[in-house]
Amino acid sequence: MDDKSAHLPGKDHSPSDDEKAPPQYVAPSDHELTGDVRGLSRALQGRHMQMIAIGGSIGAGLFVGSGSAFHNGGPASVLLGFIIIGAMMLFTIQALGELAVLYPVNGAFYMYAVRFIDPAWGFAMGWEYAINWLVILPFEITAAGITISYWRDDINIGVWIAVFLFALVVVQVFAVRGYGEVEFVLGIIKVVAVTGFIILGIIIDCGGVPTDDRGYIGARYWHDPGAFRNGFKGFCTVFVTAAFAFAGTELVGLAAAEAENPRRTLPRATRQVFWRITIFYVLSLFLVGLILRSDSEDLLGSSGANTKASPFVLAIQAAKIKALPSIFNVVITLSVLSVANSATFGSTRTMQALSLRGMGPKFLSYVDPQGRPLWCIVIQLLFGLLAFINEASTGKQIFNWLLALSALNNLFVWGSINLAHIRFRQGWAASGRSVSELPYQASFGVAGSYIGLFLNWVALIATFYTSLFPIGASPNAEAFFESMLALPLAIALYVVWKLYIRGAGGLYVKAHQMDVTTGMREFDPNDEPKEEKTLRNLPARIMHSFVY
Repeated sequence: MDDKSAHLPGKDHSPSDDEKAPPQYVAPSDHELTGDVRGLSRALQGRHMQMIAIGGSIGAGLFVGSGSAFHNGGPASVLLGFIIIGAMMLFTIQALGELAVLYPVNGAFYMYAVRFIDPAWGFAMGWEYAINWLVILPFEITAAGITISYWRDDINIGVWIAVFLFALVVVQVFAVRGYGEVEFVLGIIKVVAVTGFIILGIIIDCGGVPTDDRGYIGARYWHDPGAFRNGFKGFCTVFVTAAFAFAGTELVGLAAAEAENPRRTLPRATRQVFWRITIFYVLSLFLVGLILRSDSEDLLGSSGANTKASPFVLAIQAAKIKALPSIFNVVITLSVLSVANSATFGSTRTMQALSLRGMGPKFLSYVDPQGRPLWCIVIQLLFGLLAFINEASTGKQIFNWLLALSALNNLFVWGSINLAHIRFRQGWAASGRSVSELPYQASFGVAGSYIGLFLNWVALIATFYTSLFPIGASPNAEAFFESMLALPLAIALYVVWKLYIRGAGGLYVKAHQMDVTTGMREFDPNDEPKEEKTLRNLPARIMHSFVY
C-alpha cells in the first residue's frame, strides 16, 4: 500500500508537528494482500453461530471444575463469583459483537488489538491465544479419555486418545462446515442436558425423588456446612474457576470471518449471552449448591475431566437415582470433545490470520481450495499427539507446565477486547463519525467495556493472590508460576515485537492514527429485516433466544 495515510481519519489535513507520532506498524488488510492466498470458507450459518457462542463455553469447566470452587469457596461464593464473571463476559461479548459486525475480518479480536491498541500487544495476544488452544487440545483429548474410566478403567487411555484424535481429523475433512455442524449437535445436547438438570435439581430440592431419603432440602446446605468456605481467599478462588468455565465464549467473534451473514447472526448471538449465562451457568450452579454439600470429600478431585468428582454427577448420585449419573457422564465426555473441536478451530484461524498479516511464518497463511488453513491444521493435530505424554511417568508434570502457558490467557484476551472497544470508539469519534452510523451497538456502550475491563483486572488480581497464597498451603514458587506463566510469556512476546521486529514506535495507537475503514462493511439499515413481535410468535422467539 503506497499511501497508508489514505486510511487515516485525518487524511484531509496535515497534522502539526506536535500531533505527529512515531510510525506505527500497519497490518495489511485482506483486500491488500497479494499472491495466491485464498480466503477462508464462509459456510457458517446462523444456527452454527448460535451454538458456537454457547458450545465453546459449556464444558468440563462448568460440569467438573466447578466442584473445586464449591469445596474451596462454598455455594454463595460460587454463585457470586459466576455472576461477576458472567457480567464481565456479557460486557465483553457485547463489545466484541459491535466490532465483529463492523469488521468481520479474519483474526477478529487479535486484529482489533493491533488496530486500536498497539500492534505489539496485538501480536502478543494473537500468539498467546493460538498457544492457548494448541496446548488445550492434547489436554482435552486426555480429559475425554479419562471420562471413559467412569465405566472402563481396564483400557489404556492411549487407545481412547488415538480414537478421539482420529475423530478430530475426520471433522477437519469437512472444513469449517464440519466444525459448525459438530458444534451445533453437541451444543443442543449440552443445552438439553443442563435444562434437564435444572428441572431435576428443583425436584430433588423439593423432596420429589422417591429414592432420596433426605426429603425436602430447601436451603439446608447453605446453613450447614454454610454458604461460604475459607473466607475471602475461598471467594477469590472462584474467580479462577469461573474464568476457565467461560473460556471459548469469544469464539463467536473469531467465527465472524467465516459466517454467511455476520450482520444478522452476530447481533443475535451476542444478545443471547445474558440468558445463557443466567440459565445455564448461574441457575444450574445455584441448584447444585442447594442439593449437594460443599464439604463433600468427593469434590476434592474435581479437576480436569474427573467425572467421578463432578458436582453435577455427585448431586444426582446423592439422590440415589440410578442410570442417570452414567447418562450425564456421556454429556461431560461430549462436552470435552466439543472443547477439543473448538481448540482446533481457534488455534488454526488465529495462526492463519497472524501469518497473513506478517506476524507469523508465511507458509501458515496457505488456505486450500476447500477453505481450510491446511498447515495450521497439521500443526494443531501434531500438538494433539502430545496427549500421548500421559504414557510417560512424568506426563502429568509436563502437562501442568504446558497448561501454565495458557492459564491467564482468557483474561488477557477478554481485557483486550474491552480495551479495543474503548479505543475504537475514540478513533471512530476522531474520524468524524457518529455512533449512530454503527450497524450494531453494544447494549451497554463504552461504559460496559470500562466495567468489563475493571472486572478483568479484579479477576487477574484474585488469580495472583490465590496463586501466591493458596488455600491450606504456604507460598510455593512452582505453584505460583504454574498459574502465572502466561504473564511473562505475554510480556516477552510484546517486547520482541516492539523492540526487535518493528522498532519501538509509540506505546499505543493514537486516536487520530487509527484505521477505521479497512475491512469495514457498509450496511444499509433499511435492508435489515425487522421481526414483528406478537403474542403468536412469542414461543418461537423464546426458543430462538436459546437455540437459534
